[in-house]
Order: sequence, then structure tokens, then C-alpha cells
Amino acid sequence: MGNPVFEHEPAYPDLALPDAGFQLLALFRFWNIIEYWAPYRDLTGENWDDVLRQSLPRIALARDRASYQLEMMAVIARLHDTHTNLWSSMHVRPPVGQCRLPVKIRFIDSSAVVVGYREAGAATRLQVGDVIDSVDGVPVAQLVATWRPHYAASNEAARLRDMAGRLTAGACGAIRLQVRRGQEAVELTAQRVPAGRQAGPDTHDREGETFQRLGDDIAYLKLSSLKRADVAAHMAAAAGSRGLIIDIRNYPREFVVFALGAYLVERPTAFARFTKGDLGNPGAFHWTQPVALYPQAPRYAGKVMLLVDEVSQSQAEYTAMALRVAPRAKVVGSTTAGADGNISTFSLPGGLSTLISGIGVFYPDRRPTQRVGIIPDIEVRPTLAGIRAGRDEVLEAAIAEIRRQ
Repeated sequence: MGNPVFEHEPAYPDLALPDAGFQLLALFRFWNIIEYWAPYRDLTGENWDDVLRQSLPRIALARDRASYQLEMMAVIARLHDTHTNLWSSMHVRPPVGQCRLPVKIRFIDSSAVVVGYREAGAATRLQVGDVIDSVDGVPVAQLVATWRPHYAASNEAARLRDMAGRLTAGACGAIRLQVRRGQEAVELTAQRVPAGRQAGPDTHDREGETFQRLGDDIAYLKLSSLKRADVAAHMAAAAGSRGLIIDIRNYPREFVVFALGAYLVERPTAFARFTKGDLGNPGAFHWTQPVALYPQAPRYAGKVMLLVDEVSQSQAEYTAMALRVAPRAKVVGSTTAGADGNISTFSLPGGLSTLISGIGVFYPDRRPTQRVGIIPDIEVRPTLAGIRAGRDEVLEAAIAEIRRQ
């Protein structure tokens, strides 16, 4: 794809810390790679020179390995790119601890809400729909404000998504919670368990098979388990339905942009274009020609609803960009994570590793997606009442739009 490869940057894995010189080398290496090779450097919302000046003393004076990692994490967070983090060192990002409650938490209208369980039959006193107001006596709003400098994210939706996943992390054992349950305030103690026993990344798609029929007139397809080899069979099964719901509230199992998109367009249709760095003139970027979908028979003739939210990131966002060019397609849900483009990894002194979005991804008319995300045509966000009632309000809205005359 033409994203840069940084294969000659030594990691110095055996470095004894603290070492102000090597710590400053890490800062300058990161700053320069962003300055000359990051396609979204103009979208940071920060004065990148000021970031360097303000970070110099904090990085140089970091007193130990953990402090150095946290300070680098804070610098990286100022890039405001959900792709970019100090991925080698997530164990030092607050809250620290290898255990957590076996529940799924999501921020709904700025409140931390229990939306499910990570294990069938998980032993916890929390119920779906509980609002967690404080953890070990500290209000959730205060925790969010304290942790914010160390959470790299393109937008607030992605930042709160990541905080929700870590909200109850800490040492194994008891955790005190203050919870709102309906109109009642409840104080309870629960038990953190090792995170390794719990399920993988959170998705918000529908449980069950990859392809489903939601009544006689609507087909449903989720990308978290879709195999490219099965696309033709699923599209044949969807033929004749009034509408097809493609659920991208997840990360696609396989890259299906062209295999799936070919069934949805009538003619060659551009959906994206890239910017790539210039090896002969570091800091300069050039536009590529637009990327397009090309039709394949038999074309799906029904409405197409694309479901997205804050877990839709990178390849998921690129897929939504592509499929929304279908003539009868609409995006339903809420703003995505705002981080697209093939990644480029590199090392920092001390055996640390990070990455950048290596190419810029834009719409054909050069509108950005970075930090913006995929803006839905029909905005629908889960509500607390919907969570408590066990409803999927985004899916419901898509079904209603398909059946609307």
C-alpha cells in the first residue's frame, strides 16, 4: 500500500533506565516520524512544535522505566490517533492490574453502564443496566479525567470505549462499587478475576450465525465472522429480500471490501483515495488515484443498512466507506473510532514499540475520515432504557428503515 517501513530504528532492549539521553532519543524519534511521515499530522489539533518543547523536561526527568513509559504514552496521546499508542506498555496505563470484573461496560450518555457479561454464568453482583457511579470510592467522572492524558484516541467515542474496557481493572480481589439500579442507589462489593479467563474484544453485533434471516423480508450479515470464501453463498441467500443489514459494529474477520462490495454497486464506483509520503521529499504527501468497487452479477437489489458505532475502527471503517456507495445503502448508528489507514510500526529505546497510521484515507472528494469517523446517515445511539430492556436499538432502526415505504 506504500506506507513507510521503519526497520532501521534500534530498540536498545537492554537499556538500563533511567537514562535521560536515550529517553530524549525516544521523544525525538517519535516526534520526527510524526513530523515527516504521519499523513494526518495536520489533524492532531495540537501545535506539534509545542508538544516537543513541553515534553522535553518530562521525558528527560522520568525517574524510572514506568514513569518513562507513561510520559511517552502522554506524548503519543497528543497525536490523537486511535491507532497510535505505546502498545508494548499497556500494562502501565491506568488503571493498573491484571484482573477485572467479568462484565462488559459501555458509556451510554456519559454514564458507565453494565451491558453484558464476559463469561456465561459469571459470578458477579452486577446486573445488566446498572450504572457504575464510583469505583473504590472514586467517582467515574474523576477517573475519566485523571486517565485521559494516557488514552490515545482520535475522538471521544473511542477514548470512552477504551476506558470502559479497563474501568474495573486492578488487583485481584474485592472492589467496591456505587451503582444506580433503576431509581435505587446500591453499594456493593464484587470480585475481580484474572482478565485472561475472559472473552476477547467487545463487539455490539447480533449473537448467532454469520448470516441470519430476520423475518421473511430482511437478511442480516455480520462481518466479525464472515469469511471471504462464503460471501457468494451468503449473497445468494440474501437475494430477493427487501433489505440486507451488514453489521460492522465489530472488526471484520477477513478483508471483504471488494468481494462483498461487488454485489452492491451497479457500475464502477469510487469510494476512497489515499495520501502517501514522498521518499524524496520527507514531509510531503501525494494523492493517489481513487479506489473503486466494480460490479459483479447478480447485483443485490434491496436496501442495504450498514451498522456502525465506536468499536468500528480501521478496516471496519474502510469497509463502511466502501459499502455505503451502494445506490440504496445507508449507514445507521453512531460515529466510528476515526482511525483508518495501514499501520507502520517502529521501536523506541528500552524495547518499546509504537506505530502510526501509515497512509491517509480520504473520501474521493478528499474529505477526511481521520478523527471524524464514519458519520451515519441515520444516527441512533443505545439508551439506558433500551439496555435494561435487552433491546438493540440500532438494529431496530435499520429494520424500520428497510420496511419504511
